[in-house]
Amino acid sequence: MPELASFTGPFALGTFSFAGTAPFPGLVVDGLVLDLSTLPAPLGAPTTRALLEDWDRALPILRRLAARTDDGSWLPLARLRVHPPVEPRQILQAGANYRTHVVELTLIHRAADDSRTEAEARAEAHAEVDRRAAEGEPYVFTGLPSSLTGAYDDLPLPGWSEQVDWELELCAVIARPAYRVGPEKALDHVGAYTIANDITARDAVFRADLGPIGVDWRRGKNLPGFTPLGPYLVPSDHIGVPDDLRVTLRLNGEVKQDESTKDMLFDVARLVSYASQTTQLLPGDLLLTGSPAGNGIHWGRLLRDGDVMESTISGLGGQRTRCVAEQDRKDTP
Repeated sequence: MPELASFTGPFALGTFSFAGTAPFPGLVVDGLVLDLSTLPAPLGAPTTRALLEDWDRALPILRRLAARTDDGSWLPLARLRVHPPVEPRQILQAGANYRTHVVELTLIHRAADDSRTEAEARAEAHAEVDRRAAEGEPYVFTGLPSSLTGAYDDLPLPGWSEQVDWELELCAVIARPAYRVGPEKALDHVGAYTIANDITARDAVFRADLGPIGVDWRRGKNLPGFTPLGPYLVPSDHIGVPDDLRVTLRLNGEVKQDESTKDMLFDVARLVSYASQTTQLLPGDLLLTGSPAGNGIHWGRLLRDGDVMESTISGLGGQRTRCVAEQDRKDTP
């Protein structure tokens, strides 16, 4: 298992297995893992989602357990397979949520007959972004849990797509149910943070037969393996307010995305609050918070067989994803 970056705080949670065994929830401390499924309630839970459902009772006990790693029951992390750290009921995803990214997209899609200079167009784009942040609302859509894969698993590139792209994102994990909560209370409902890479087959998103109806995010974003998640759930109180975390993705060692979460148009609190106005958020649910500038379309370089992405968000650890061409899959969705 690659070691890309450490997490903030004394411990984290994850989901692990030995070869051929069922996954189990684990407490992670200094390269060691404690199998929490073998412990009495409230920690004797079959999944990390079950722990999140009893988060207020579980968290103090986890803190005490993390202080004692010398009792012989801890497992070497390096010997375990790392799975997605939680199985959510729901995945919500924010789009167009980083200032620099939105401005760059606006400039890329300028009309051919636009008479403005680039400086004028950029200034107007920044003004529009600021107006949206002050007066507008987030853009949030849904994803499917079947797209999740582990932080070190391979990414299968479908044979029918030539435009598979990366989008590294901070992901908030719900612990306390949230419905119609205000921004001032929203972070109280976030139990942990993790890393997500919202992989997109861009040539499957826009459909000629739909015309102005819109885009098809289900088809473009929800293939098996298209959402590497984790490796860990880092408790939110280890992170604090996530308003200046560094989001960095390297492709074959070259930096492609490198931005702070302070570039978000709508911060995590506003996103959680907005999503909760019409959706009841449940323990274990994921809220992906958008991706900064620097995806493949920006660089004119999409993912290919053999590419390796190394992705980190400060305090949350890192992912390593190798791209592998699917065999015998040339059918279109």
